[in-house]
Amino acid sequence: MANIKVVNLVVTTNLKHKLHLEKIASTLSNTEYNPEQFPGLVMRTKEPKTSALLFTSGRVVCTGAKNLSGSKKAIHKIIDYLKKVKVKITTEPILKIQNLVGAGELGFDLNLNKLAMNIRNVEYEPEQFPGLVYKMKFPFHATFLLFSNGKIVCTGTKSEEEMKKCLEQLIKDLKKAGRKIR
Repeated sequence: MANIKVVNLVVTTNLKHKLHLEKIASTLSNTEYNPEQFPGLVMRTKEPKTSALLFTSGRVVCTGAKNLSGSKKAIHKIIDYLKKVKVKITTEPILKIQNLVGAGELGFDLNLNKLAMNIRNVEYEPEQFPGLVYKMKFPFHATFLLFSNGKIVCTGTKSEEEMKKCLEQLIKDLKKAGRKIR
């Protein structure tokens, strides 16, 4: 039967402190900063393995953790790194989930050509990408990548519960398109 699990979480927070990105980049080795190309500084943590974008305003976008506790741990490590360059964060950061990415399997193969003809809101260009992109509009907003072997990727949800409901809706939509589910 179909299953899906979170493989990446995107969270944001505000450290409520202005950050001097050049000073941080010149002091810490786990950073990349090229303001001519992008205004944010990239900071990586090893455990959990995450990447974060830090902005002068104190805003942080963290990606790579598989759950909220991993994201919190990464943000606290970032705060510890900032302490090394004399940035004192005095408030507890409030994390907001922006996006979950899930991966899983439907448990059956898909005829992507047939689905492209029978489902709305799809993009399928097999010569450019082997998966079908399905943008679910109602009752949820999510985007699925569907592959002929039944593997799926879901993005755009903000909770595991919402992701599971989107998977249930996907299966209903596939049934409606004529796919027999065993």
